[in-house]
Amino acid sequence: MTGLRVARALVRHELRLMASLWLWLARRTHGTGGGRAFGYAGGQGAVMFGFAFVCAVETVAMSVLLADWPVVHAVVLVLDVYTVVFVVGLHAASVVRPHVLGGGVLRVRRAVHVDLRIPLERIASVRRELRTTHEGAEGELDVAVGSQTTVTVELTEPVTHVTFLGRHRAVRVVRFHADDSDGLVRALAAERTARGARAEGTEGTEGTERAERAEGTERAERAEGTERAERAEGTERAERAEGTERAERAGRA
Repeated sequence: MTGLRVARALVRHELRLMASLWLWLARRTHGTGGGRAFGYAGGQGAVMFGFAFVCAVETVAMSVLLADWPVVHAVVLVLDVYTVVFVVGLHAASVVRPHVLGGGVLRVRRAVHVDLRIPLERIASVRRELRTTHEGAEGELDVAVGSQTTVTVELTEPVTHVTFLGRHRAVRVVRFHADDSDGLVRALAAERTARGARAEGTEGTEGTERAERAEGTERAERAEGTERAERAEGTERAERAEGTERAERAGRA
């Protein structure tokens, strides 16, 4: 089953990579919706395209060297072309799958390998922090790009990260890179503040509504009590009047 799970993960990875390449060519993004996107591929673009260029040159060179061996030439050509497509696809996946802030969630991504959703209410602190060394401690997730991370998020309670091969890890500290790390930190702080203010406003509104309902109930009870008292007083007056009338009739008789 382990081998089958690995095979499925690899196939899923390749399909997502090809889908990302199509989205990149169509100038579209994946999973941004109405949220705010923050890219992270700016620093690696030149390196990835340089690598793709080297692979392309190697493809041409191998085609010339293996021209006298058609079968070997065909196999190597397919592998070389796929390598170029794979490298470009990795960069495309990084471009079309940015980090996303919206809907009460911070979505941290890296190409098709990492997709972690962090509810904003679980964030204890967020700061801009440049780190170029990562020890990989327990409970920490480092989503480095170009061997560096620029944003550190600490959580009040862990979130579950699913690895490339499907293993589950609980993480309380997440470090990742964003091209506009300052803007992301500011936007995240503003979103958390706004959500806190909305929550307080909702609580205040609910408290006011409860007070108004209690006051209305009290007024209704007072009105009902007054009505009962008036009915009792009216009944008493009617009884007195009836008694007086009987007495007068008895006197005349």
